Amino acid sequence: MGRRRLIAGLLAVVAATAATAAVVNRFVLGAEWWQVRHTVSDTPVAAQRPVGPPPGPLAVSWERSERVRPGAAGTVAYAVALGQAVAASGRGLDVRDARTGAARWSYRRAGWTLVAWAATGTRIVAAFERDGHRADRQTVGFDALSGGILWRRTGDRPASAARATLRWPAGSGIVLTAADDRATLYGRSAADGERRWRLPVPAGCRLFPDAAQAADAEESTIAVALDCAGGARLLVLDPATGRERWRRTLAAGEAPAVAVRGGTVLAADGTALRAFSADGAELAHWDGDVCGDGMCPAAPSGRDALVVAYQPDPGADGVRSARIAAVDTRSGHVLWDRAAPAYAALAAAGGTVYALRPRLADALLPAGIDVVAPGDGTVRSVPAPFVLDPALDGARPWLAAAGGLLYAAVPEAAPRPTGAARLVALRGGPDRPGPPELGGVPPRDWPDACALLTRSELAAARMPAHTTEPKRVAVGEVKLPRPASCVYTPNEPRRNAPAGGWGESPLVVSVRWVAPDGGAASGLLDALQSVQAQARRRGDVGADEAYELGAMTGTVALRVDRTIVVVQASRPQGAAVRLARAVAARLRTRDAPKTSTHPTTGTALTNPRTTPQAD
Repeated sequence: MGRRRLIAGLLAVVAATAATAAVVNRFVLGAEWWQVRHTVSDTPVAAQRPVGPPPGPLAVSWERSERVRPGAAGTVAYAVALGQAVAASGRGLDVRDARTGAARWSYRRAGWTLVAWAATGTRIVAAFERDGHRADRQTVGFDALSGGILWRRTGDRPASAARATLRWPAGSGIVLTAADDRATLYGRSAADGERRWRLPVPAGCRLFPDAAQAADAEESTIAVALDCAGGARLLVLDPATGRERWRRTLAAGEAPAVAVRGGTVLAADGTALRAFSADGAELAHWDGDVCGDGMCPAAPSGRDALVVAYQPDPGADGVRSARIAAVDTRSGHVLWDRAAPAYAALAAAGGTVYALRPRLADALLPAGIDVVAPGDGTVRSVPAPFVLDPALDGARPWLAAAGGLLYAAVPEAAPRPTGAARLVALRGGPDRPGPPELGGVPPRDWPDACALLTRSELAAARMPAHTTEPKRVAVGEVKLPRPASCVYTPNEPRRNAPAGGWGESPLVVSVRWVAPDGGAASGLLDALQSVQAQARRRGDVGADEAYELGAMTGTVALRVDRTIVVVQASRPQGAAVRLARAVAARLRTRDAPKTSTHPTTGTALTNPRTTPQAD
């Protein structure tokens, strides 16, 4: 009898413990009252007109950085709609006034990760997973303007959320969810969370798991790539009803990239980029792996044209070029096709196409914004007040235009190690005397890179006999009258040269930018250090600001007033800092000598260049 009582007591304790654990899990660990940080807004906001800034120099209207969450969902994505700028990351949602950057509403939940988000009409829907418990999922619907919560659901699986942007297909007030086996699609109302329709995918097919961008949507169209026996398929739906409009067969292999732009559906499967009309007719195709790892940048231009940036397969020389083309979406006729930089993003508004290029010019520091004429593809370039490294993780380069502003998002390495995404709202800048391609700075204001160091300063750094190569730079049709970069290459070292010397390592002095004022230059230098894996501030160079960049002490970026110069010397140790001090002193006094070194003999010539061209 005593034994039975003991066993019964133990069972009661176990049951009570299990019940307590369940209660704690549901009402404490799973409760929102201590996890959620939620703010709302009751301030009205007006929609923006679909127009970007006028042609010409750009200035920062407002900017903000969003730190990247470590681990899964380690990316940040943006959207501009309804007069608001939305930032979505693994940390949650942050919504701001698109005109001013002022905070409107936000939602974050401790211990949970935002894994997908969607926007349709005046609703935003976000899907969260509990950290360490991926099967524990919750979906929350918000009023897009106030941030008020409309509904919650548990267990939903977002259908084909893009790994690169966390964006989740939605349109016509419906978000797309999927069964756990990825063989059935559901349409859930973004307004009340109720299920509106159900659609089994074709037999033998499944949604691609964890793809970079296997689906996309606009208000009237959802396009989803399916992993099927014998090859991928592209399925296009009416989001309001779940009715299949059409499907097409794509190449077998990894998940294709899918995009919807102005009603045109794009699919890149590694063998070609194809553009389909609203009824499924193939409008155009570009053979080869022209999009690389993601989707080619594309934007609708007007009612009947689509602009696409792509990179054809390498030619016989092994070099991959870049091009931009416009296609008539009624006939499929290619309106124009031109050589172009490797654009990172495109946007269109008010009949103007904007293109984001990683560099304004190869030797210069800022990224560039190209204003593309939709009629013939001619471009006019202006500098962007930031630095872009497309190889960085954390945010896909992105552009949008609305309300007379141009919005750009770029990745940053700082704060390290996870990095951040930087959103910059750009407006038209003030008129200045110089060309817009140089931000309004006259070309004559740029110093001669080969005149920033004297022979005695090179000798003091034990620079051996060398050849000097000045390099000039042009931005569009604007040419700098003096070299923007100077490469000093040591001659073949002597057999008895001391160890730790220059060897064959070159010295490079580059004038990377001359800004309209010191504040603009300071912001650009800060942007440069923010995209570096390592950057250390140096206060001993004699410049207004200076950073040592990279793991080794061989690159110094410095600013004196509005001029930014980079000195690169990997050997000998400490040479870059020593020569950077000399460059800073020269910029301080602006007494750069009127001599440069002959590019082949290494001897000094007096005024070896012709008179600078007129500005």
